[in-house]
Amino acid sequence: MKKLSLVIYLLLLVALIVAPFAGAYPVFVMKLMCFALFASAFNLLLGYTGLLSFGHAAFLGGSAYVAGQVMKVWGLTPELGLIAGTLTGALLGWLFGVLAIRRQGIYFAMITLALAQMMFFVALQAKFTGGEDGLQGVPRGRLFGLLDLQNDLTMYYVALAIVVAAFLLIVRTIHSPFGQVLKGIKENEARALSLGYDVSRFKLLAFVISAALSGLAGSLKTLVLGFATLSDVHWTASGQVILMTLVGGLGTLSGPLVGSAVVVLLENKIGEFGNLLARITTIDWFNTLGESVTMVTGLIFVICVLAFRRGIMGEIIAFVERQRGPRA
Repeated sequence: MKKLSLVIYLLLLVALIVAPFAGAYPVFVMKLMCFALFASAFNLLLGYTGLLSFGHAAFLGGSAYVAGQVMKVWGLTPELGLIAGTLTGALLGWLFGVLAIRRQGIYFAMITLALAQMMFFVALQAKFTGGEDGLQGVPRGRLFGLLDLQNDLTMYYVALAIVVAAFLLIVRTIHSPFGQVLKGIKENEARALSLGYDVSRFKLLAFVISAALSGLAGSLKTLVLGFATLSDVHWTASGQVILMTLVGGLGTLSGPLVGSAVVVLLENKIGEFGNLLARITTIDWFNTLGESVTMVTGLIFVICVLAFRRGIMGEIIAFVERQRGPRA
């Protein structure tokens, strides 16, 4: 199973490397990779630690604004903007965690949501964020003074390298002794506590790591697109990452990648798909499908909850394991 997973990841990496030469729009693929990193960071918290946060948009959006401010207003280099955004995510994660980590279940989720909403109103009122207009015109600049990121192809491979490195960090974290403790806390927190582990400290550290990686995703998104908006810090972004994780497969490494691809493609390509269905079926209603993205996304979520409780990749992995069981 591990060898098969490794082969699949290598094929995915090769596909991403050749994607710009196969007709894929680099900026769109980079946006997809940013959300894939965001979902993977959230999955580290929910899928492997069992903490449901409704406030992860604060880390994505807050870091996006800070990175944009550093690169546009302060005139610093892209690498410093990414570092500043990642550290902002870690700092916000520590602050949120200190306030919320000793609560459990719905109480923990509601505290993170309340704190994230406070961040949203700060972003709405603060002058440096641009309010409803957002922070626009963020320059890409030159990475380390050498690589011109204004070139989409150069920016694409830099973004790919960053996302792959962050994903490998998540994989290493999950398979480390620290990751095994997190899994133990998720499965039976009382037993982990009885074995002498400082459960609150482990959960706080997991929260900070997840927030920092979410901050990296937000900073990279600002660098790629050249702007940060209120939608990045709105509560709907938190709901979106939960949807990505659940649709793809909670507690699986590949699940957030698949889930983010499904959700982002739906949001951006549902109109084209509806027009295609209208031409094939001659039903004019499909032409309005692009105006009902939320409804279609909600329908897919309902279907996944009812028919694919483990998510897309979770069900595929379970099916493969069932087939291998009798042979073993």
